[in-house]
Amino acid sequence: MSRPRIVVVGAGFAGYRTARTLSRLARGKADITLLNPTDYFLYLPLLPHVATGVLEPRRVTVSLTGTLPHVRLALGEADDVDLERHTVTYTGPEGERGELPYDRLVLSVGSVNKLLPVPGVAEHAHGFRGMPEALYLRDHITRQTELAAAAPDPETCRARCTFVVVGAGYTGVELAAHGALFTDALVRKQPLRQGIRPRWLLLDIADRVLPELDPRLSTTAERVLRRRGVDVRTRTSVKEATSDGVLLGDGDAVDTRTLVWCVGVRPDPLVAGLGRPLEKGRLRVDSCLQVPGHPEVFACGDAAAVPDATRPGEFTPMTAQHAWRQGVTAGRNVAASLGVGTRRAYRHRDLGFIVDLGGVQAAANPLGVPLSGPLAGAVTRGYHLAAMPGNRVRVAADWLLDSVLPRQAVQLGLVRSGSVPLESASPELARLPRPDDHDRHPRVPGHSPPKEEPDDQQQ
Repeated sequence: MSRPRIVVVGAGFAGYRTARTLSRLARGKADITLLNPTDYFLYLPLLPHVATGVLEPRRVTVSLTGTLPHVRLALGEADDVDLERHTVTYTGPEGERGELPYDRLVLSVGSVNKLLPVPGVAEHAHGFRGMPEALYLRDHITRQTELAAAAPDPETCRARCTFVVVGAGYTGVELAAHGALFTDALVRKQPLRQGIRPRWLLLDIADRVLPELDPRLSTTAERVLRRRGVDVRTRTSVKEATSDGVLLGDGDAVDTRTLVWCVGVRPDPLVAGLGRPLEKGRLRVDSCLQVPGHPEVFACGDAAAVPDATRPGEFTPMTAQHAWRQGVTAGRNVAASLGVGTRRAYRHRDLGFIVDLGGVQAAANPLGVPLSGPLAGAVTRGYHLAAMPGNRVRVAADWLLDSVLPRQAVQLGLVRSGSVPLESASPELARLPRPDDHDRHPRVPGHSPPKEEPDDQQQ
């Protein structure tokens, strides 16, 4: 008799933890397949460190085949799920089509960039959800700073060294905080015109930065940002984006070649095609993470609307903390459905939050105790090292080297502007250009069409 077939779709925080739990509990009792576009798990919270030259890219990626014993990796992007036939269809990395039959299915496809109907944003902004975007942004910041130093006039210099980040949640705050340190380090080696320094703007329509967190963390983060020269503007929106800058809701026009979109995320579009009840785009599940009417299908992470046991009538927020723990619950409940252990409802209380502000600065409230400064920084980095499923020594070594050595200010040119469009269902993959793409690629602030070499040279 053949063994049950378990398919896990997506290797983000929820999917990776599900597969890891199943590799331990269902070993020898089921065939486990993990479907994912890449062969690594990305530790997303440290992506700002990659974008600003603190960590090398491979430090925040953990090999799936190297850390998930007894799990078969299928490389590809899920295209469709047939709940009646119990199959998942996907497209492989070289365009080939495939199909995976299942007896148990775990949907943990995560989220993608959240788009708003703002003119020009889709064409001129970049998101910050995957490794390609981080690598592109690292090159772009370096390039714009170097071009600013060589600019023929003060106006061009100011525009090139002005960086606009939209969204003052976790991602936007950490990126602006790290980015300000990075550009300051760059101009120490290659000074700008007299009286000009890199300028970072952080915009959000909320009343404060980190609006979803304790106000004390918000106050700490804003204090650090302003001390570094970041222009924090709350209750401010982007009205329009162009190739040369952005127009703000208050009428202020900002000349810039860099617009980073960090306004939030939305569930992966795959779940909308299942024909099952949704909650703000997320697939509704019960407290045991099962899809009503399909007990063989489980969902967790950003793509699932999981009832919040601590707040009756509400759903858990789309955070890595919840996704990581939901993965354990999903793995245990899938194993329980095969007769291994007992199933349990998802229940979790927040143990606190951490916001890495770069250098030795952070804002944290472990177990509800508010911390700031170097102590918060130590707690934050200690938490990340403990949470990472691999590469701890390499990450710690890079942090140590960054504290005593200058960062390498070089452009690798591996990811081009047109390879990381804001509107993408797969931010973890760089878009491969087609021969006629130069006719369709949108222009991005400070960038030339993909057919020109080198990128950005002509601006």
